[in-house]
Amino acid sequence: MAFTPSKDQKRREREQKKLEKRMAKEQAKAEKLAAQQAAEAAAAEAAVKMSEAEAKAKEVADFEAALAAEAAAKKSDS
Repeated sequence: MAFTPSKDQKRREREQKKLEKRMAKEQAKAEKLAAQQAAEAAAAEAAVKMSEAEAKAKEVADFEAALAAEAAAKKSDS
């Protein structure tokens, strides 16, 4: 005589599969959210670095413009 699982055992197996599927789905969602947050943090950090670089470039440009204006003023005085 072959072993056949009982209805309760089959039901428990179905419920276990559903639970495992739901847990995998939730884990995938959590991983996706973590990846998205990491990407946003990296983008924010890149934006800060870019703004710092832009500020430094502006400072250098302003300094060079001031030097050029000073040189022009010396030439016009001479």
